[in-house]
Amino acid sequence: MENNVYKVYEDEIQLLEEEIKLLAEKYDNLKQESTFYSDEEILTSIKLLQKEFQGKSKGERLSSLKAQLESLEREISFLMKFTGIHFTSHSKKTLEKNENRTVQKHRLSGNCHSLPFQLEFQLLETQNKENVSTVITDFNVIMESGEYSDLSKFVSSTEKHGSLLLFFRSLSSYAEWYEHRRCTFLHFKAKYPDIVALPEGQLGDYIILRNPKLPGFELMIVWKIHIDEEGRITPVLDLLTKVPEQVLERKMAPFENAPTCFRSMLLLFGIETAIENLIKVAGLEKSIPALLTRGSNLKSSFN
Repeated sequence: MENNVYKVYEDEIQLLEEEIKLLAEKYDNLKQESTFYSDEEILTSIKLLQKEFQGKSKGERLSSLKAQLESLEREISFLMKFTGIHFTSHSKKTLEKNENRTVQKHRLSGNCHSLPFQLEFQLLETQNKENVSTVITDFNVIMESGEYSDLSKFVSSTEKHGSLLLFFRSLSSYAEWYEHRRCTFLHFKAKYPDIVALPEGQLGDYIILRNPKLPGFELMIVWKIHIDEEGRITPVLDLLTKVPEQVLERKMAPFENAPTCFRSMLLLFGIETAIENLIKVAGLEKSIPALLTRGSNLKSSFN
């Protein structure tokens, strides 16, 4: 009988230890998505939780742990939705540790919206009587730079300066625009399948508009996402035209003004409305001259 009682207590202790371990892992995951806390701070938090649970019944302890975990899960979910950043793996290795200095090597991988990334860096933490300082060294970003060429200079700059916060902040903004462009192109392709073409697929940076009644007539909408070395994001859209000789001979309109008209519509109506209007006009042979007439009026009113 006495052995059974001990067995029950041992099971409860083991269950609590597992719950505390899980809670510690949740805290560790949360710190990776927001900021980095020292092992000492995490251990202190765990000890405070242990003291809080002492004296409570098993049901109360489990209920409290469950509430804590649910709260952490909500915070993590909010951060993921807000930033678009989702970490898929993380490893940490302590390279050096003494009373005043700790060096850890971190490896992270994940996705920001639809953009995958991998990071490697060392975290140097020094401590004196007054404060604790943390420095990131050996920062290395692994991304498909060929596919995302706009990011290459920015990535090189963040690696040079070891700016982890700048990298994630700018990557989140860049990936949000990247996803917005992809969804916009897919939307118009589905809505106007006979007019809109995606030569490079949904991840390309341009679409082609073709008039079925005018072979050889094409409008290319180019949508670049520029990011400078300081992480500032600027969407850049432009229009290129390809007009067959027979269209020019019919004196339909001075097509060289089309890009200027398109930029005017972008400023006045925004990206989606400007593209929508251009697609509608490009699909109607009789309405093509109206594009430039309307664009010239828009330009005059804007100026």
